[in-house]
Amino acid sequence: MTSRGHRRSNRAVVVGSGPNGLAAALTLAAEGLEVEVLEAADTVGGGTRSSELTLPGLLHDECSGFHPLAVDTPLARRFDLGAHGLTWRWPEVQYSHPLDGGRGAAARRSVSETADGLGVDGRGWEQVFGPLTDRFDDIAEDFLRPMLHVPRHPVPLMRFGALSVLPTAVLARRWQGEEARALFAGVAAHALRPFGSPVSAAIGIALGTAAHRHGWPVAEGGSGAIAAAMTSLLGSLGGTVRTGVEVTSLAELGAADVVLLDVAPAAAARIVGDAMPRRISRALTRYRHGPGVFKVELAVDEGVPWTHRESRLAGTVHLGGTLEEIAAAEREVHLGRMPERPFVLVGQQFLADPARAVGDVVPVYAYAHVPAGWTGDATAAIEAQIERFAPGFRDRVLARHVRSAVQMEQHNPNYVGGDVVTGANDPWQLVFRPRLALDPYRLGVPGVYLCSAATPPGAGAHGMCGWNAARSALRDLG
Repeated sequence: MTSRGHRRSNRAVVVGSGPNGLAAALTLAAEGLEVEVLEAADTVGGGTRSSELTLPGLLHDECSGFHPLAVDTPLARRFDLGAHGLTWRWPEVQYSHPLDGGRGAAARRSVSETADGLGVDGRGWEQVFGPLTDRFDDIAEDFLRPMLHVPRHPVPLMRFGALSVLPTAVLARRWQGEEARALFAGVAAHALRPFGSPVSAAIGIALGTAAHRHGWPVAEGGSGAIAAAMTSLLGSLGGTVRTGVEVTSLAELGAADVVLLDVAPAAAARIVGDAMPRRISRALTRYRHGPGVFKVELAVDEGVPWTHRESRLAGTVHLGGTLEEIAAAEREVHLGRMPERPFVLVGQQFLADPARAVGDVVPVYAYAHVPAGWTGDATAAIEAQIERFAPGFRDRVLARHVRSAVQMEQHNPNYVGGDVVTGANDPWQLVFRPRLALDPYRLGVPGVYLCSAATPPGAGAHGMCGWNAARSALRDLG
């Protein structure tokens, strides 16, 4: 391997300052490369930005709000972001799912405590999530890497895989009551896939198990604190960040030994241009994006008056009614039709991080799944779903800030059509994203790599796409 002293002559440019771009920059800078990060927006962070969107003093997360896969990863163990200001905070209930009539279910850090609240389905919940939670760190070590590798922990990974390949609708048959079925439906809906689709249970299994192992924490001071800590650490390693710099071509980057692109696949193909082999360019331009989201930030006096009492303690609340109702709504979205009652995710980050509120006025984060590129207004539909499970909620709303699916893409070009997970989670792309390759980060041009959430292991502010891509670059250098 080349010496650290020699590596200091290598120059790396990272395009995009989302968590994956910053993770890649940190990984390279720690090995002695001269690193520069270029960001088109005026602020760093990509999906990890926070700001006062409604009323002065109320802090809202602009996209990523909860970080169940970011707490214990190779990246988190390698870099002490706590020393640069990052502190994790947890709500009492990790996520909940209210039903009509004040009923509902809640997921806590403890599998057994969660099971205790599910009545006849408690044992079934423990049978699914208990063994996975016990071995989650080993499982995550494998699924946070590209799919085509020799697994380090094959037995627990096989158990995880056997459940993940199932359609959500099939796996949910393990439970009899509406509460347990709805609790899983809410977390499975994060995949933005029809519940009858193969592998649609995978995201629900991963996020549900993570909730029991590491919880769904928030960053104290907003998700922007993640980007701030990473930028601070990068500066201590000699790296630099420039904002307001839009990159449209490799020619604009000057002499660089390594280029990492934290952008959507089609954007990477445009930036690299004719230097990219045609077969790779075709694969990237044909990469499929999923449905969009319509996001509403709310300033709410005294919080949301949920009739399901445990939802008043939950960092995340999933809305949509029964599993069957959510399945119908997700199916409509994938057919390009806006459902009357969409699936809605509500974030109550202030429960874990009270400093985000101002007195009794709290920031509430909500988004609905909508068809890709949908141009309509889902504000009323989102608020109707909240009012359904929290009568009197509308009377408490003091201010709101809205971003449509189209505006989400304008805010962050990686969110094509409002697709905040940077790619459809269909069976093929869930396994082989952004294309079938032994090293999915390479772009067929020496020294140029893709490191966005379109690469393994996919969406989330865990930074592992950037970590994996940077390690691929380091192997090629060394």
